[in-house]
Amino acid sequence: MIRFGIDFGGTKIEAAALNAAGEFVARVRKPNPGNYQDALEVVAQLVTDAETMAGATCVRLGVGLPGSISPRSGLIRGANSVYLNDKRFGEDLAQRLARPVRVTNDANCLALSEAADGAGAGERVVFAAILGTGCGGGVVVDGQIIEGRNGFAGEWGHFPLPWPKPEEYPGPDCWCGRKGCLETWIAGPSFSRDAGFENGQATMEAVAAGDPAALAALDRYVDRVGRALAVICDVIDPDVIVLGGGMSNVDALYERLPAAIAPHVFSDVFETPVKKAVHGDSSGVRGAVWLWPQEL
Repeated sequence: MIRFGIDFGGTKIEAAALNAAGEFVARVRKPNPGNYQDALEVVAQLVTDAETMAGATCVRLGVGLPGSISPRSGLIRGANSVYLNDKRFGEDLAQRLARPVRVTNDANCLALSEAADGAGAGERVVFAAILGTGCGGGVVVDGQIIEGRNGFAGEWGHFPLPWPKPEEYPGPDCWCGRKGCLETWIAGPSFSRDAGFENGQATMEAVAAGDPAALAALDRYVDRVGRALAVICDVIDPDVIVLGGGMSNVDALYERLPAAIAPHVFSDVFETPVKKAVHGDSSGVRGAVWLWPQEL
């Protein structure tokens, strides 16, 4: 059985097909077009391209995207690709493709993929954080995504930065209308902005070169992520924390974050490992594929 999924990112949209062993048999990407109707067409074309590459028909499709679906209205909400908000993306896509579609948050897909056979394999409670263009979180318990009664569990990116220092309050404006959301502090672009560099690559090159401003920004970044993850640990005490997104490629995080989290948790012991997503930027689309059980 070949299964298909879509990872709807801020800069690119990816389609993939996996076989029963969880191996890629197709993988194609296109830029995020930045408007709703074109996005539906891009996804439709990606599915067609993936079908051709895989030599199989997409019978049903899983989609991971930013934001969540309101259980009251069925509309997308809280997506940083803001043109998705207040739209029935899953229903519209199902109509466009003439096949069933399941939709969930992209961080949920990351968590599901990594819990299945990645950095969280064998663990009961997995918290996965996307630290990329935006910032999000997903929770998987016993192999099941926890979306919650209202459908927004894991919306970590729009917590306020915990225990803010005077210079951090009230914080930058967030696209969501609030101030000081985690996304304004610990998403990739936020780190680069704090360091004073144009983009993440330039910032990390400066870190590697020992640039004082970049190193100081990295220190602040580790401290902020540590505070943010401590709140998650106090709430669900996960067995493992998995990082995805562009900032997950910063190797220093895995060595330094446990010590940055520990002083803030309400406990006399903190042994939770922080791990890099085994499947890297493949985890989102792999999780989307697995929104449909293999036996269906």
